[in-house]
Amino acid sequence: MSDRRLLLGIDIGTSGCKVTVIDTDCNFIGDGYTEYTTYHPNIGWSEQEPADWFPAFMRSFRIALEKGKVSAEQVVALSLDASAHNIVLLDKDDRVLRRTIMWTDTRSVEETAYMMEHYKDRIFEIGYQMPSPTWTMLQLMWIGRHEPEVLKKTKRAMFVKDYVRYQLTGTWTTDYIEAQGSLLFDNKSWGWSEELCKISGVPISILPPVVKPTDVVGHITREMSGITGIKEGVPVINGATDTALEAYCVGAIKENSCVTKLATSGTIYLFRPDPYPDPKALTYSHVVEGLWYTCLATSSAAESLRWYRDTFCQEEWGKEKLGGANTYQILDEEAEKVEAGSEGLFFHPYLMGERSPYWDTKLRASFIGATAHHGRGHFNRAVLEGVAYSIKDNFSLIEDTVDIKEVRIVGGGGKSPLWRSIMANVLNRPILKFENDDSSYGSALLAGVGARIFSSHEEAVTKGLHLKERVEPNEELAEKYRKSFQIYRQIHDITEPVYKQL
Repeated sequence: MSDRRLLLGIDIGTSGCKVTVIDTDCNFIGDGYTEYTTYHPNIGWSEQEPADWFPAFMRSFRIALEKGKVSAEQVVALSLDASAHNIVLLDKDDRVLRRTIMWTDTRSVEETAYMMEHYKDRIFEIGYQMPSPTWTMLQLMWIGRHEPEVLKKTKRAMFVKDYVRYQLTGTWTTDYIEAQGSLLFDNKSWGWSEELCKISGVPISILPPVVKPTDVVGHITREMSGITGIKEGVPVINGATDTALEAYCVGAIKENSCVTKLATSGTIYLFRPDPYPDPKALTYSHVVEGLWYTCLATSSAAESLRWYRDTFCQEEWGKEKLGGANTYQILDEEAEKVEAGSEGLFFHPYLMGERSPYWDTKLRASFIGATAHHGRGHFNRAVLEGVAYSIKDNFSLIEDTVDIKEVRIVGGGGKSPLWRSIMANVLNRPILKFENDDSSYGSALLAGVGARIFSSHEEAVTKGLHLKERVEPNEELAEKYRKSFQIYRQIHDITEPVYKQL
């Protein structure tokens, strides 16, 4: 066993838990990943069992330790992150009252319509966001309307990472970025908004104390030391949302940094020193104090590819689970044989409706343009290109606001060389891929800052930043994709009214 001191980052992601272990010199030691189930009991519904997260963390942690040939006792600090908007409701005995409604859930359309009609301007003024089903506020309104007994029994509410951290430390907090993701936070007074809680019917008493992402908010308890192997008393840093920390770990800590994400969702982030609230975008502050970022998000990015794999590639997926070839790699190899543009086949990734720039829960996913000539490789490539077009749809809103010279890529989808190339040509910008770009890696770096192992964000990020590849756009392909994107937009405009009838 090595005697190195270790930092632990835990990402409770939408699809699974990723754990990353690094040493205090920012050398990568090991990682682990474990999927858990998302339930879809009705069309547009998306829920998870909070009880699934901690076991997934433990399995991923053990995998990471085994890979790195290190011990849990070497961990000297840890931090957590997770997707935003998702809340756990607990009763007076800290028992979970229901499954957690996920940010991809679109059930609260009636509540959203009501708030848009009566309070949208005031909500936007206070919370910097427009109402939509993705926000915690609207999820809680739906629960209050359809399951009032649940809200009445609720004594404490915790966001995903905060619930897992509560199990580790027994302390109850959240950070201001996570709080902003609830649409119950006042971005001017910097605290929970009594007004937004009142108009939404959410008891302000159930919301946690708000701290900085870098604050030490607890320590590993004796009980959890026995379970995890981490020493009792090891400091636990509050952490933040996955979007902030995956951008953080690839060096987006300065003005005009731009990041794209290919994970469950697909996003574009632009970092600036002041908030620029936009009705079509999301607006958050960063873990680096003084920075804000505009976030534009398509709901189903890598999730589209995962859906495609699970639905149409069951034979390959079954073989992979028995030790066979990676299904995504097989799909990429088939797609690489198809020319850019998929010979006129288009995919729109609206599997869960769409967030920005449309904020339309009624949109549906579609393949359009298929002929007898098209084979599976065409469909594989069309999924990758469709997600890239959707991100381009969002990128179009910000590309002229500042001079964006390059785009840093994060997320599992960014590990695909083909997808990175498609993104470079669709966005017509160089794409930078770094060795470590998971939010769990960002959480590990943040743990070092919070525990004062690193003197600053700059020190942590600089030590941890290693460029793997820079993908330059091809002028000819970029022009071809520019023309194809115009058709992609036309298809959206034509099909939108049809989906409303469905």
